[in-house]
Parts: sequence; C-alpha cells; structure tokens
Amino acid sequence: PRIRVERHGPELQISLTRPEVRNALDAAMRDQLLEALAVAEADPSVQVVLRGEGPAFCSGGDLDEFGTAPDPPAAHLIRLRRSVGRVLHRLADRTTVVVHGPCAGSGVELPAFAGRVVAHPDATFVLPELSMGLIPGAGGTVSLPARIGRHRTAWLVLTGRTIDAATARSWGLVDEIDLI
Repeated sequence: PRIRVERHGPELQISLTRPEVRNALDAAMRDQLLEALAVAEADPSVQVVLRGEGPAFCSGGDLDEFGTAPDPPAAHLIRLRRSVGRVLHRLADRTTVVVHGPCAGSGVELPAFAGRVVAHPDATFVLPELSMGLIPGAGGTVSLPARIGRHRTAWLVLTGRTIDAATARSWGLVDEIDLI
C-alpha cells in the first residue's frame, strides 16, 4: 500500500507511506488516494487530514514513472480524469494537510487545494518542474494562484527557488506553523 487510512469518528486520516522515496507520488499512490478520498466525498460529515510519513510530506511526482507511458495522450487524459487536486478542491472546506520537510512539485500543489495547511517549521517548498522542461502538473497552476496570487506563483515556477515555512506562511501558502 502507498497510503494508510484510519477513521476516528468523523476524521479520516490519510498518510502517504513511501518514506523511502520521500512519498513520491506515483500512479498507484494517486489511485489509492482517490479511493480514500471517495469516502469523504460520499459522507459530508467526514473531515480529512492528509500527511506524509518519513522525512518529507511529498517530494512530488515519482520521476521513475516520467516518460514511461506507452501512449502519452492517453496518460494525460487519465491524469485529468483521476485528479487528486480536483477532489481536494471539492473537499477543501473539510480538508487539512499537514506538511513537513521538503515539499516539491505536487507536494506543494496538492496541499494548496486544501482549506487548511499546517506546516512544521522545517517545511520547505519548491516547484522544480521548469528546470526539467515541465510545468506544474498536479493542479498548481490553479491551486497556487488561488492561495498566493499569480505573481508569487510565477516567481516560484520561473525561479525554481525554495521558500521556507515562514515565507510560505507570510504568503498564505500555509495557514499555520506548528510543531506537529
């Protein structure tokens, strides 16, 4: 399993469980996340808490899968139809994402869809996609401007620079810094 799901009353706790690869988001993890989030979509009383195990919340898309799809247009359609970002957006008012350590790519983009983001003081945020010839593909072109504005989003994408938790808090990317 790529995730662990626990239900405690109205709270659905979802943990990313690939610490050996800093919770890199692969297709299997995406599909398991969507299955878990379907519980919250079906039951409006459920509150979601998403976090990652190990040294990082999420290091972004799993680079081992990049360029491996035999049919890139079909793979793109699958990613659009099976979008974790879209589901998190629908559940935003009931979702808290708890981040720590290095958060890169989708590890920045997906939390930005949540209604509440809590960061450990050691959290850092970076969008490295442009340096790889890509654009943010997990919904960051939508989620980040909604949280931090288009100018700061453009700065993150174009520079590939890393910001710390305090900067992320001052920009509105995270709502709270806590020693979670």
